[in-house]
Amino acid sequence: MLKFHHCPWSRSSSILWLLEELGEPYEIEIVDVRAPGGAPETYREVQSSKKVPAIEHEGTVITERAAISIYLADAFPRAGLAPAIGDRDRGPYLTSLVYCDSVFDPAVAARAHGLTYESRDYSFGLFEDVVANLERILSRRPYAAGERFTAADTQLASALAFTMGIMKVVPDKPAFVDYLGRLSGRPAYQRATAKDAEMAGKVTPLPFAGG
Repeated sequence: MLKFHHCPWSRSSSILWLLEELGEPYEIEIVDVRAPGGAPETYREVQSSKKVPAIEHEGTVITERAAISIYLADAFPRAGLAPAIGDRDRGPYLTSLVYCDSVFDPAVAARAHGLTYESRDYSFGLFEDVVANLERILSRRPYAAGERFTAADTQLASALAFTMGIMKVVPDKPAFVDYLGRLSGRPAYQRATAKDAEMAGKVTPLPFAGG
């Protein structure tokens, strides 16, 4: 059985969507990362920074969204969410997953907090470059890695939806809006969204409601 450590309406919501796409049984352990003082200290045994998401599977703990996504899509290949090794889409797929964690996220956080810097100052580069890169990619192909939906789309679409619709940091580029429109009707996405809304009352609310 998969155990999923999750806080509703957080970065781990993208993994909730992925789990729904997999169609495998899993259990949710709610972690209130927004509580005063954060998650309980005991949770460091699972995630060293007391962050979500994290999963436990057959005695192994996996953290970080890119690693979790790669692990789950490869562990449950019947769902068809990962291009196989040797497939031409494998490279763009892996690139997109890691890009969401290591470039998109910190660049958006820097912009949200008003950090001024030059591209060479930080490994993740400039916010403007991130927006331009994603706009170029999503203008050329319908999904993150190519012509088909993959686990990478659960991460990229979740990131764009949150930072455009909730944080109001990423601009509503037509390519982004069209991309989200293609994915929002997926049954797994709708199930995950409904579950998150149901669980939201069990944790500390978001510190902002947009802006």
